[in-house]
Amino acid sequence: MFDQFVKDVSGEQIYLIFSLWIFLVFFIVVSFLLYITKKQHVDRMSDLPLDDGTTDSNQPLIS
Repeated sequence: MFDQFVKDVSGEQIYLIFSLWIFLVFFIVVSFLLYITKKQHVDRMSDLPLDDGTTDSNQPLIS
């Protein structure tokens, strides 16, 4: 099925296929990184905008 699209590709359409592959690779890499990211790291990063610089005894200083 994919061969039908590839054999009729002209010069301009190669950019469309190339951009689709870039998007798919980027999406897969980001999905993989989100899957392996630890929940503690996500929680720490989500609290950063609200952090006023004081330390909390429940959170370690180095994660």
